[in-house]
Amino acid sequence: MNCTRVIACGICGWLAAGTASAEWGGKGRLGGVLTRGNSETTTLSANMDVVNRLDRWHHKFGGSVLRSLNAEEITADRWEFRAESDYRPTRRTYMFASFRYEDDAFTDYEYQATGAIGYGYHFIENADTKLDGKVGVGIRATELLLSGETEREDILRGALDFEHKLTDTTRVFNRYLIESGSTNTFMQNQFGVEVKVNHSLALGLGYEIRRNTDVLPGTRNSDQIYTANIVLGFGIAP
Repeated sequence: MNCTRVIACGICGWLAAGTASAEWGGKGRLGGVLTRGNSETTTLSANMDVVNRLDRWHHKFGGSVLRSLNAEEITADRWEFRAESDYRPTRRTYMFASFRYEDDAFTDYEYQATGAIGYGYHFIENADTKLDGKVGVGIRATELLLSGETEREDILRGALDFEHKLTDTTRVFNRYLIESGSTNTFMQNQFGVEVKVNHSLALGLGYEIRRNTDVLPGTRNSDQIYTANIVLGFGIAP
């Protein structure tokens, strides 16, 4: 059995395991920008993360949408789905299986889908600060927009998540992801600030940068996104 099949079987098994009744929680963010006058632009961004915890298993599911219109012309159109399951043999260490699918109409790719398995470690985990890192191996399937051909390659996947509570009502976070293969390296960094209004409602500001190293001539490698959000939470913290 080759490496691709081993990874695929591991991901399917992990994501299917341990989904019995347990602690649930989640957080949704909704942001938008509306300008009228010399220019007319409408931008909508939405993001949702859900977590399920059962003993040593932690399951995470999420998705995001970004859409922008300028004078009735679409200038941004992207959606993403992601899922991850972690098994924690100890308080600080865990093994993970992850999946991510992205469809962006304004890149050189019809879609990118990645799956990976690996090892993670909680460097800091207390009431005020969290620092989590993970590294793994996986596969990526990419459909090229111009030719319609599908490319598959092995990748290395790494992530680093940081969160810190500045005050009882204010927190900052930064999430970094890299998926690197022989033909393309995808990098994403998300930074945000959230201020609580009450137990379930917060206001947030976010900055995100995304980069693909392999793009067509005349196409930019990076996209930057600034957002102002309403944040709604429920249950346990994701």
